[in-house]
Amino acid sequence: AEVLLPSLDAIVSTLTELAQRLAHVPMLSRTHGQTATPTTVGKEVANVVARLQGARRRIADVELLAKMNGAVGNYNAHLAACPEIDWEAFSRRVVEQQLGLGFNAYTTQIEPHDCMAELFDAVTRTNTILIDWSRDVWMYISLGYFKQRLKEGEIGSSTMPHKVNPIDFENAEGNFGLANALLTHMSQKLPLSRLQRDLTDSTVLRNMGVALGYAVIGYDSLQRGLGKLEVNEAALADDLERAWEVMAEPVQTVMRRHGLPNPYGRLKELTRGKAITREAIQAFIEGLEIPAPERERLMAMTPGTYIGKAAELALRIGHLKP
Repeated sequence: AEVLLPSLDAIVSTLTELAQRLAHVPMLSRTHGQTATPTTVGKEVANVVARLQGARRRIADVELLAKMNGAVGNYNAHLAACPEIDWEAFSRRVVEQQLGLGFNAYTTQIEPHDCMAELFDAVTRTNTILIDWSRDVWMYISLGYFKQRLKEGEIGSSTMPHKVNPIDFENAEGNFGLANALLTHMSQKLPLSRLQRDLTDSTVLRNMGVALGYAVIGYDSLQRGLGKLEVNEAALADDLERAWEVMAEPVQTVMRRHGLPNPYGRLKELTRGKAITREAIQAFIEGLEIPAPERERLMAMTPGTYIGKAAELALRIGHLKP
């Protein structure tokens, strides 16, 4: 609550601002690495924010439990010494009111660590979302969609001075991977203890700070990288203008709505494996037997305006309940 969540909250805040600021900036999607239905930069960022909001809730909702019930969980020695005391009520009061933890009434010699496994799994899922985002930003930089602001004195490459490498996103990805490797082992190992106790959990628990530390380093690296990003609207617009094949989707959908025969096949014949131009798409639309208002609406569409509710969804993300 004092370290990990504030670091995560800072990323969510930065991404939310980015999503809203870039809500109306159109961008070509890529599915399976191929050109696909347009979106906006802000909407793609908003997708990450929505995932992180859910992940953050899962971390915060984990209740950490504790025990105070003797050598094997039955208050044997407590009752031997003072049988008149309600030791379970006393223990619950200490754990809940003085320590601020949840009380686990059913344990062996140790609290079974199920809650810790739940916490580590929640952090792992959060880190996995951020690995996914780090890789996507890396790809967007590679495509020229994002530029990185230069930092005075920073070296991009030992022999190629023109380069500004996406090192913050690469560092973030690497640290999240290390964190997840440790956290996954801990979540699988800690709930296991032979009979009423063994000590294998003890040596593993000593690395909890290491695992969470790698996660926080990853959050800091990612936040630093986000602070350097600038959107390259010219590159985005250029890619969209060269991807008129994506307009096959709205055209064939409108054709289907008005009962025209074989819309998918006709558009496939026009577009698949070919370089499609504005002129080719619009000539096809001109020949369609559809109502004039529908034809005019399709003629007015471009890859840069065919974005559906993307901008609206991006703007809305800041108003969703965290």
